[in-house]
Amino acid sequence: MNSYAKCGAAFFFTSIAGIAMAQVTPSLQTEPTGPAAPHPASSPVAIAPTNSAADSTHALTAEDLSTFFDGFMPFALERGDVAGGVISVVKDGKVLFARGYGYADLKTRTAPSPETTLFRPGSTSKLFTWTAVMQLVEQGKLDLDADINQYLDFKIPPFDGKPITLRNIMTHTPGFEETARGLLPASTDDIDLGNYLKSHIPARIFEPGKTVAYSNYGCGLAGYIVQRVSGERFEDYIQKHIFAPLDMQHSSFAQPLPPSLAPLMSKGYDSASDGKPHAFEPVDPAPAGALSSSATDMANFMIAQLQGGRFDDTRILTQATADLMHSHQYSAAPGLNGFDLGFYQEDSHGQRIIGHAGDTIVFHSDLHLMLDANVGVFMSFNSAGNEGGAHVIRKAVFAKFLDRYFPYSAPAEPTVASAKADAARVSGWYESSRRNESAMRALYMLSQVSVTAQPDDTIVVSAWNNYAGKPLHWRETGPLTYREVNGDAHLKFVADAQGNISYWATDVEAPVFVFQRVSAARGMGSVGLWAVLSFVVVIVALLTWFIGGWVRRHYRRPLVLADAQRRSRLLSRLGALALFVDMAGWLGLLGALSVSEDIVLQGRATPWLYLLYVLGLFGVLGAVVVVVHAVRSWLAPRRSRWVLAGETILALAAIYLVWFIVAFGLISFSARY
Repeated sequence: MNSYAKCGAAFFFTSIAGIAMAQVTPSLQTEPTGPAAPHPASSPVAIAPTNSAADSTHALTAEDLSTFFDGFMPFALERGDVAGGVISVVKDGKVLFARGYGYADLKTRTAPSPETTLFRPGSTSKLFTWTAVMQLVEQGKLDLDADINQYLDFKIPPFDGKPITLRNIMTHTPGFEETARGLLPASTDDIDLGNYLKSHIPARIFEPGKTVAYSNYGCGLAGYIVQRVSGERFEDYIQKHIFAPLDMQHSSFAQPLPPSLAPLMSKGYDSASDGKPHAFEPVDPAPAGALSSSATDMANFMIAQLQGGRFDDTRILTQATADLMHSHQYSAAPGLNGFDLGFYQEDSHGQRIIGHAGDTIVFHSDLHLMLDANVGVFMSFNSAGNEGGAHVIRKAVFAKFLDRYFPYSAPAEPTVASAKADAARVSGWYESSRRNESAMRALYMLSQVSVTAQPDDTIVVSAWNNYAGKPLHWRETGPLTYREVNGDAHLKFVADAQGNISYWATDVEAPVFVFQRVSAARGMGSVGLWAVLSFVVVIVALLTWFIGGWVRRHYRRPLVLADAQRRSRLLSRLGALALFVDMAGWLGLLGALSVSEDIVLQGRATPWLYLLYVLGLFGVLGAVVVVVHAVRSWLAPRRSRWVLAGETILALAAIYLVWFIVAFGLISFSARY
């Protein structure tokens, strides 16, 4: 539950078409419970230039934190159209700062309490699931490298004979495609962890251990394994073995919340100006993002993680297990941030940092642990806001926190001599590894990212802008390694054995997916042009058919054709009509998804998908008739060259649309999304 995105939706949508569970650009990019997809930062907050090491260092004290956050947050919330939020900071085993800003309830104008007001941390919940897994690993009840099927009462099919392990799941490399159907059910009555996992097994599109692709389903599997191996309901296990030892009295995975906690839940809003509170958002599978917690409870969890599993006089992990959990396990490209066990790496400003973000539709959160500095930061906001306001605020808050308390000057890196040739080499279209291929291929196609060479030998990536809304530029500082101009973020392109660019990864966002090269034929630069032109040709043909018929009837100038030609022409136009209806239907579905991601998250897209699949078959058959009629027109006598040209162009458009229908799965008859 963090960011298709919208990373993640806020889950799955944040990754697609710009809708928002952890951080992608694709499309269904509102993905509750997952890192959110890359959001172009269009300046919901004003950010000062990055501090350098030469700037004066501020002492990390409660007083200075008050000055910093009290000066920053009120304007950021107002500018981002966010109702309220909470922040807690820990250092050296103590809560150093905890405060609420804005409103937990706009109607009553109630301010959020860091101690008692509950927020929904979304995919940050996963850290508790991963901690539970490591507790059972520590006890010898789970093996990180065993086939997970030995812990399940159903079977996850292997990929080319290779099973999935818990280590794969905790580094988001099991190879699952993205799934969002049923992720946010309409009611808590619909939640059942075992039933969800058995009925929503996603397709395997990558070899396990090879390609990172954030997966809420994978975390659900881990939570189910905890439940089965421990013999306790997942929610009860977390309560007994993590919440209770950490004195987290205002935290729960229960859905709905228990009566003692329900009145403490912050309201959630699309935006502060909208002001209409959302109902409590159920999450299924719960281990992926169902936590409700207060800022100080989350502070206790951060303290335990930073102290190697110790909190006051109790332990939730041994030091050795905590060290293993915080150790590097996977990177998509050498030298870039990757994954520890469950935590993703966020190293910056010369600091070793791990953490996790989280999103539901309305709540947006971040947790950061600075392992060497023994500092932790948690923040959560109760509105998406304008232009992805909460996403930009939380990123900016932590960036300026680092600038203020851990100033850093990145070393100079000269541009390499091969920059011009390499910029041309890496240019093209890329798609996120966090995607659905079974039923939503066309939707994810819309979220492709372009890499474009610039005249000054830098490159521009369409996914990211700066806070002023201007595109970030990247210059090559090493072989296929790019550094942000006037910044310290990096992109790395990875080539295959033949030297062809395979994908790129970056540390500008959480490392929860990579962007894989798309062939020229399937790239948006080509598809966007030819699909639109083909659709326009079909529309023009239909208009000509209807308007031309009316004109001929009005002037009593009938079209002189043999009976066979007349029937062929009629069938051809009906075939074009079938193509039009199918394409228009998909455009309608995409439009509906951009308005309400609940259509997917609650599984309501299924009947519409099947209808569109049937229409797609009619469209394919219609295209065949269009082509047959074009051939017959060339063979028939007395057809003008303009008529032949028109029929030929229509046939070519129909052929392209058939390729599009097949290539992007518009007749896949799959409801796995």
